[in-house]
Amino acid sequence: MKTAIPPSRFANVRAAPLPVALRKWRSLLALCLFPAVLAAISPAYAERVKDLAQVAGVRSNPLVGYGLVVGLDGTGDRTSQTPFTVQSLRNLLNELGVNVPTTVNPQLKNVAAVAIHADLPPFAKPGQPLDITVSSIGNSVSLRGGSLLMAPLKGVDGQVYAIAQGNLVVGGFGVEGGDGSRMSVNVPSVGRIPNGAIVERALPDVFGASSDITLNLHKADFTTASRLVAVLDASFGPGAARALDGGTVLVRSPSDPGARINFLAQVESLELSPGEAAAKVVINSRTGTVVIGSSVRVLPAAVSHGSLTVTVTESTNVNQPNALSNGRTVATPQSQIDAQATGSRMFKFQGGATLDQIVKAVNDIGAAPGDLIAILEALKQVGALQAEMEVI
Repeated sequence: MKTAIPPSRFANVRAAPLPVALRKWRSLLALCLFPAVLAAISPAYAERVKDLAQVAGVRSNPLVGYGLVVGLDGTGDRTSQTPFTVQSLRNLLNELGVNVPTTVNPQLKNVAAVAIHADLPPFAKPGQPLDITVSSIGNSVSLRGGSLLMAPLKGVDGQVYAIAQGNLVVGGFGVEGGDGSRMSVNVPSVGRIPNGAIVERALPDVFGASSDITLNLHKADFTTASRLVAVLDASFGPGAARALDGGTVLVRSPSDPGARINFLAQVESLELSPGEAAAKVVINSRTGTVVIGSSVRVLPAAVSHGSLTVTVTESTNVNQPNALSNGRTVATPQSQIDAQATGSRMFKFQGGATLDQIVKAVNDIGAAPGDLIAILEALKQVGALQAEMEVI
């Protein structure tokens, strides 16, 4: 017959401490296993939603304007060739109450007509500053030291959204001599004005117009869109998102603006593995640059590659007649063309050759970029190159 032991007998019982060596081994084992556990629960290659997509309607808007830069040190427009500069100056002075007679044709060298452009960021409110870029549209050689007079900046709808004014910062400079010779460093006819414009009109609020949020992928891909929906459903519940197409995902969001901001902050921080890019070979025909994607594969094929050298030699033969004849000296051109093929050999691509194998085979034969382009085009024609070729 077994006797039950009262629970009180174990109230003060403690496990014996582990030896010091065993405790060190346990800590070392935990440090070794921790990275493996993290790798098991996290994707091997992940990107944030913020880097893969953008919220529809949340974008910048271009602004453009026209104005005058004054105070130049003789580097302004030659008004005889740019009459619009004089016309703009007349209109400005008339608005300021200065009447310039039409018979007077001012020849100014310290004024330049300029185009102004800036980007109005999303959620910009009246009173916020903007950086602007000022570019000469006449024949001004330099805007260094100039000041931009007040000019409106308009959007594509014709409305004024900002007012620009300020002193220019020009990175380049130019020097011109009296004989017409000149030297310039960088581009002195373009300058910037940090905080040179002030927002006067806010953009329409498209963020709160709908209860749903639309995420537009930077690059349309059905795999990435499907994985994005799966990540959103796993984080916010089934049915939280649905894909409209390969580049658009619709997300159900809170109707309260404050809660929507917190919701979007959580959405942007989510991570997922984007779909692999399509197999593609990009060729720059101007520079000879060839870029091969990691998904490119080559079927079994044999390629014969050789370098052909063509030499053209030009010489002149002088035919001089006899002294007793009535002929004259004639120079006869003579051309000699030699062609030589060296290093010709054949190499073989194994079936399913990867990017590393392709690069190794090309490096082994020492093919130049032009030769590599010819090889890839030939492989594409015979159907051995499993990739899309794009020439830029």
